[in-house]
Amino acid sequence: MPHETRIRVRYSETDQMGVAYHANYLVWMEVGRVEYCRAAGLRYKELEETDGLYLVVVEANCRYHAPARYDDELLIRTSLTEAHPRKLRFEYEIRCAGSGRKLASGHTVHVFCNRSLQPVKLPERRRAVFGMSG
Repeated sequence: MPHETRIRVRYSETDQMGVAYHANYLVWMEVGRVEYCRAAGLRYKELEETDGLYLVVVEANCRYHAPARYDDELLIRTSLTEAHPRKLRFEYEIRCAGSGRKLASGHTVHVFCNRSLQPVKLPERRRAVFGMSG
């Protein structure tokens, strides 16, 4: 199930013309991903501190459709589209909450790594959060 997160474009995220800087879309995708995991019952912090696991970004893509502007309320729709014990793929759609206008779409791919940044498998006890069977 997709998860929706709302944020507002802050002044510091824009250029002199009031248009959101392109790199902020990746930050907003991260916000959506963290909130997706929280809604599924797993906080990133818990995964890192308790399990010693990190979700390392190995691929990021963003397609820009229209500019976000200062003070726009954004709707970030995040979906988990692939889940394997070693990696996850999230897809995102960012829209202007008021008009519904599509601003950006994209995806990120993540590999589970240990504290030494070596790829590892997600422990079986955590797999259900991402829709994987034991």
